[in-house]
Amino acid sequence: MFYRENGQFKTSYRSDQQIFPIAQDRWAILTIIAFAFIGVPLLADEYLFRAIFIPFLILALAAIGVNILVGYCGQISLGSGAFMAVGAYMAYNALIRVEGMPLIAALLIGGFFATLVGIFFGIPSLRVKGLYLAVATLAAQFFCDWAFLRIGWFTNHTASGSVSVSNLQVLGWQINTPVEKYLFCLGFVVVFALLAKNLVRSAIGREWMAIRDMDVAAAVIGIRPMYAKLSAFAVSSFIIGVAGGLWGFVHLGSWEPAAFSIDRSFQLLFMVIIGGMGSIMGSFFGAAFIVVLPIFLNQFLPWAGGLVGLSISTAAVSHTEFMIFGALIVWFLIVEPHGLARLWSIGKQKLRLWPFPH
Repeated sequence: MFYRENGQFKTSYRSDQQIFPIAQDRWAILTIIAFAFIGVPLLADEYLFRAIFIPFLILALAAIGVNILVGYCGQISLGSGAFMAVGAYMAYNALIRVEGMPLIAALLIGGFFATLVGIFFGIPSLRVKGLYLAVATLAAQFFCDWAFLRIGWFTNHTASGSVSVSNLQVLGWQINTPVEKYLFCLGFVVVFALLAKNLVRSAIGREWMAIRDMDVAAAVIGIRPMYAKLSAFAVSSFIIGVAGGLWGFVHLGSWEPAAFSIDRSFQLLFMVIIGGMGSIMGSFFGAAFIVVLPIFLNQFLPWAGGLVGLSISTAAVSHTEFMIFGALIVWFLIVEPHGLARLWSIGKQKLRLWPFPH
């Protein structure tokens, strides 16, 4: 009964078009954000920051980018790992080659170059779609893997082929401890999530969804498919590129091209499928699921095997993880194609009607 909009009257178009039209939703989101900024740093330990919170935030940001392209515009992509790599390496080069380059500006420059690469490999979407487009974007993955491995300029000609960054700071604020890294990533995620939420509700967002639902009908009513598709690739690649820079700079600190392999592309796509395509909230659900499940299985399976007298190896845990991921993806595609976000939406609808029959 507490989750109702009774008495919440909308007296203007502006108030009717709020991101969260129900006051309870607004207060809940503000509470979650406040707890994330204040409560989590006070309660969590270093392991939780390094193993769960920081990877979750960065992968959630990347999943938002993938969701804009795959979920909202309907353009399948298997090159997300390549766009993350472009963002990380170009941010690294901007930081070391330009004297006094601010950290945030370097990350945004990495996102800009990821945008250029995304638009270039998004050009085939003007002619092909479905499986053929997936193969075209897969070419971006293989090309970027080769480029960052073989062209020494990207790695500043390091002998090992890996790059590293240290002494990160923003306006004199040193970002060294896990708490500082977490807060830095959280600021990026909050800003980009709000921008993405507003973007998909705007005119260009409606064009993306029209292209997703039926591109021929969208073209008939005056929507330009070229502009809609390439703009989706551009926005998606920019967000993924910034996430790649955060992944390399903040989470890894030192990395090589294998950190952005095709496995990363599949991981991001799984996040969108499990979390919910066409949902910003679903990106967070999918990222949380993908980050937490392996840690849970690594702890639970050996413990469960010990109860029945079985010794479960690390390899067995890894194989079980893949099998569970595959089973869950098939289950979501069959039972609930819109993922965890749809289940969350159904739960909210039932809560609005409770305790009356429905």
